[in-house]
Amino acid sequence: MHMITVPDFPAVTVGIIVFFLGAFLNRRVAFLKNYNIPEPVAGGLAAALLTWMAFAWLDVEISFNLDTRDELLVVFFTTIGLNARFSDLIAGGRMLGILLVTTIAFIVMQNCIGLLGTYAFDLPAPLAVLLGSAALIGGHGTAIAWGPTVQEMTGFAAASEIGIAAATLGLVSAALIGGPIAKLLIDRHKLEARASSGPIVGLPYRTDNKESGAVNHISLMRSILAIYIAILIGYAVNEVIVAAGFKLPLFVSCLLVAIVMSNTVPLIFPNLPWPARTRALAVISDYSLSIFLAMSLMSMQLWTLAGLGGPLLGVLVLQIVGTSLFIVFVFFRIMGRDYTAAVLSSGFAGFTLGATPTAIANMSSVTKRYGPAPLAFIILPMVSAFFVDLANAVVIRFFVSL
Repeated sequence: MHMITVPDFPAVTVGIIVFFLGAFLNRRVAFLKNYNIPEPVAGGLAAALLTWMAFAWLDVEISFNLDTRDELLVVFFTTIGLNARFSDLIAGGRMLGILLVTTIAFIVMQNCIGLLGTYAFDLPAPLAVLLGSAALIGGHGTAIAWGPTVQEMTGFAAASEIGIAAATLGLVSAALIGGPIAKLLIDRHKLEARASSGPIVGLPYRTDNKESGAVNHISLMRSILAIYIAILIGYAVNEVIVAAGFKLPLFVSCLLVAIVMSNTVPLIFPNLPWPARTRALAVISDYSLSIFLAMSLMSMQLWTLAGLGGPLLGVLVLQIVGTSLFIVFVFFRIMGRDYTAAVLSSGFAGFTLGATPTAIANMSSVTKRYGPAPLAFIILPMVSAFFVDLANAVVIRFFVSL
């Protein structure tokens, strides 16, 4: 076996190429465009298949250094925070609460499906969380954290591998079903977007002449400066939080700092040009999310899924079907049956089966085609990137103890 590790800078370059590959595929394959499959998802999956073929046919294992990818995640969530307004958060307070309660209920349902799978395939009951919320809502990090614990409790040697594989397949599924679900809901209920004061994440595929600020080197540098200042303060805040004994992802600290900055600095300095909801900030947001997602998907080692077979695939099919039905018949109705609820539905599919960036990519792809949904981009990350981890940990502990 010949192993190739692509260093950080070339890996980012490959990520950009993979994005353009996805854009090319979306132009050529009607299904991808019509069902709102994000360009980095299409390109990333194609690249992952190519590395799988290199592994299977040429006996070459390709991996990527992903340091810059993780930094792009921090940049992206900082742009989300800079676009947030306290008025939106106040207006969305009720929806935020409903989304949180619904998500907690869904975590329980997801683990119940995992538990059903363990009974159906005669697997140890604690393995349910690695076929449920630890791997799906929790993602690779939570699956890796809980895998050894479940393995020690049950003696099931492949526990960690199943958790990682479930997280990988969940990520792929999340990127593929969110757009089609939103299209179904928008078309069926004839939903339309409301006017917005500026782009939140990404720019629409088609624009008119009313632009929220020109994109030039000054507007880009102004946006980058605001982002970097928020990140520097976010680092400091995160250090204080860690020193106090709490664990919070860095991107959440930067998100919260950016929200505070964007709602105080313009008031203190009213004549200072601020990049919130400008096209320049949207370009940076689009870039960081697109390359993050392209690198995440292209780096998947799909050959690790071979041999895990029937039980894993069977339970994940149940999870995908259960998630889709829950979103269409429960979640969409609870969240208000309007356009924002439809956009949130694509995001809910993204993070309950995959990860928060996948959720945002799903929603961005939908809003580029159908129109803005500012509130969706504010409340979903607050739940999926912060509150849900605490709730998930409690539910996982309960199911592992069964």
